[in-house]
Amino acid sequence: MDWLLLGGAGIVATAVMDVSALVRAKLFGVGGLNYAFVGRWLLYMPRGRFFHQPIMNSASLRGELALGWVAHYAIGIALAWGLGALIGAERALEPNAVVHIGFGLVSVGLPFLIMQPGFGFGAVARKTPNPAQARKNSLIAHGAFGLGLFLTCWGIALMR
Repeated sequence: MDWLLLGGAGIVATAVMDVSALVRAKLFGVGGLNYAFVGRWLLYMPRGRFFHQPIMNSASLRGELALGWVAHYAIGIALAWGLGALIGAERALEPNAVVHIGFGLVSVGLPFLIMQPGFGFGAVARKTPNPAQARKNSLIAHGAFGLGLFLTCWGIALMR
């Protein structure tokens, strides 16, 4: 049951990340990630293409947006399960702001070191027009994911 709850926490945390992106876009004009690029990146992999220069210049593929959104939420679930694997599912469900938000912030290593290079943005967004802004946006997004994990686990604890 704990693993199922953790998966649910991953879904809610991903939704918190998305709501945070919408709020930031509305208030500050800061756009979030276009999940069609995630889908495009994944759809090119079976064709042997793992790196793009940049991904916006690669031809779009049928179903990329839908796949990108599914992958986004699947990654959220996987990250929550990853936290459970690291510290134990029962402990991962205990609301702890330091653990959950810290884990969210550390999880930014995945886009920094895997996704951004694959998109042609360079490690830690170094090839983007404004690397500092891109890094800040990624950290805020993953911090929001961690906050979502914390709030969900807090809610679960209240219901238990």
